[in-house]
Amino acid sequence: MKLANPPRTGASAAHRRVVVAVCMIVTVIEGYNLIVYGSVVPLLLADPALGITGGQTGLIGGVVYLGAVLGALLAPALAERTTAKTTLATGIVVFGLGSLAFAVATGGTMLAFARLLNGLGVGAALTTAMTIARDQAPARRASLVVTITMAGIPLGGVVAALLAIPVLPAFGWRALFFTGAGLSVLIFAVLAPIHVPADPARAAAGQAWTGRRKLAALVAGRRKWILLAVAGAVIANMVAWQGLNVWAAQAMIDLGFSLSSALLFTFALTGAAVLGSFVTAWAADRHGSARIAVATGTCTIAGLAGMLVLPTGPVTAAVCIALMGIGGHSTMNLVHTTASSVFPAPARAAALGWSNGTSFIGAFFGPTLGGVAIGAGGAHAVFGTFAVAAGVCLVAVSALAGLARARRCDGPALNVHPPVAEALRDAG
Repeated sequence: MKLANPPRTGASAAHRRVVVAVCMIVTVIEGYNLIVYGSVVPLLLADPALGITGGQTGLIGGVVYLGAVLGALLAPALAERTTAKTTLATGIVVFGLGSLAFAVATGGTMLAFARLLNGLGVGAALTTAMTIARDQAPARRASLVVTITMAGIPLGGVVAALLAIPVLPAFGWRALFFTGAGLSVLIFAVLAPIHVPADPARAAAGQAWTGRRKLAALVAGRRKWILLAVAGAVIANMVAWQGLNVWAAQAMIDLGFSLSSALLFTFALTGAAVLGSFVTAWAADRHGSARIAVATGTCTIAGLAGMLVLPTGPVTAAVCIALMGIGGHSTMNLVHTTASSVFPAPARAAALGWSNGTSFIGAFFGPTLGGVAIGAGGAHAVFGTFAVAAGVCLVAVSALAGLARARRCDGPALNVHPPVAEALRDAG
């Protein structure tokens, strides 16, 4: 399947905004397909026909991210051989099929396979959507555009949480995954007729850069340490963030709240993530994405610590959950923005493939560790486990902030051809 996407450089600003909007809608549907799993965990555990344990449920929740690692790493190579639009469309088809397979699954093995397939599509589509959206923006709006695009993930979670409240009691958990498959068909139909313009600077530079050279640019000078800091930050952050997306509802039930109340807390988690991400993006475009990531990483720890040491009343819990949502999602956005900005434009897709791919490693371990923790010590063990991960993330983003300030020291080592360098400078 190859969708025609001839290279053009004269796209209007309005058309580019449309492309960013479409990319955001893609991530909304991806977010729905990823986060809806957390809403149905209590029903999966209670379904005698499935016969799965808490540990198995955590493993099924995490295996989606193994597929996402592979999808995120393969997406840049597929886009070079076809087009970015074709790669995005392929990812949409694959994660839609995964949702459909989950909806008709009859046991743990089939559930795990469906989530693996879903992750493969999500990883490819997310990396590609982020790269396409970033290509439409000047550097001074990088954080905002990445945030607008990535806001779709928790926004999809909001949709999942709101739908779950009336749908789960009336139709059961399968209906939510049939809905996810239908949404995938819808966004594929929206994407098909739209032209996706390339970034002129990156396209011009890319002609002079081989795949090997792009990979070499990622490890030139201090950038190899930036790669390590990015990986450490996103892996640890996603252990906490995706673990919370899967286990927050069950943890709140463990603390004595009803299923309806627990679902409202998941709404608070994802709703705060969406709203907070725009505030942090505004700050990042003025003060630097890596620096603001340190502040958002602190929010995550504050929320988790609050759940461990403060009385667990509805108001206190809602505030702590909101802090986790702001910190978990915004930190991820800001690290991705940093990765897209500190490396040369021709290597941007590879850099985002790295940040997305490694983040899915953490996203796999988060639900898995949460499943072990909930079985061993209940809600407090869950929040304690994720607090440790959030602390590791804070150390890594602090290191990334320091390294990002010194990135210009590596400029001469890149040996960029003059015409390419001029195009990169014009791109901001």
